[in-house]
Amino acid sequence: MSQYLTTRELADLLRIGERKAYDLASSGEVPCVRAMGKLLFPRAEIIAWLNASRSGPQVAEPPLPPIVAGSHDPLLDWALRESGSGLATYYDGSFDGLTRLSERSAQAAVLHIHEDGGFNTKSLRDSLGEAPVILYEVARRERGLLLAPGALDIRSFQDLKSRRIILRQDSAASQHLFNAQLEAHDLTYDDFNIFPGRARTEEELAIALHDQKAEAGFGLGALAGLYNLGFVPTHSERLDLAIWRRSFFDPPMQKLMSLLRSDHFTQRAREFGGYDLSGLGTIHHNGASG
Repeated sequence: MSQYLTTRELADLLRIGERKAYDLASSGEVPCVRAMGKLLFPRAEIIAWLNASRSGPQVAEPPLPPIVAGSHDPLLDWALRESGSGLATYYDGSFDGLTRLSERSAQAAVLHIHEDGGFNTKSLRDSLGEAPVILYEVARRERGLLLAPGALDIRSFQDLKSRRIILRQDSAASQHLFNAQLEAHDLTYDDFNIFPGRARTEEELAIALHDQKAEAGFGLGALAGLYNLGFVPTHSERLDLAIWRRSFFDPPMQKLMSLLRSDHFTQRAREFGGYDLSGLGTIHHNGASG
């Protein structure tokens, strides 16, 4: 399902004509964006606008499923289990997490999307507008080329030519960033010997390299020591939790938050290596509507 409605889809939703939908947009009565000469209407903001216009008794929204979706991070995954929060996980990449968050099929999504001048905020707003979602910083972490034992002659993206590499799924933010780096270095998939399977998590990628199914992958420095891998750092990124505000204060999420603020979490991050917790707890976005 697209995150944006066309003018025709908005008109169908409101049971009005397209001309009236154009008039609502021109007068600023409904949230809209203009891109490439077209009017588009953020689905989440339109729903919020409709809810704000309602009258009569307020009916409670259905509960959000206790699921954390999005990107896999080994430290945060440990924290979810260690906290006893009871939150389930569905890791299939940052962009899948945004979709599940907007569909309300998850309470939170783990994000690390590189953007011009920052991380995650623009992508979150593009998907959910000003919906009541909090963007909570967990850590900064190192990303780069993870190398199988013995692949010590790989020191840059150019050195990947003709080597056996393993990729992530297309919904992973790391795969988007890797593709951008290939373009910047004038490389394509045809330059590599690509392992036929995709690693669905950061840990799957590290295990595949440890088992020497491939020579290199674009992964987390935090996993290099755990799996006896080489590591060439290329990027620093911010890891955030995007959380529906009404779930943030519920006991399961607060159990997780309590652990994140503990010395136990700090010690575990130190043991992993490759994490900077100096910004932990910073709120980078707090959706206004609710």
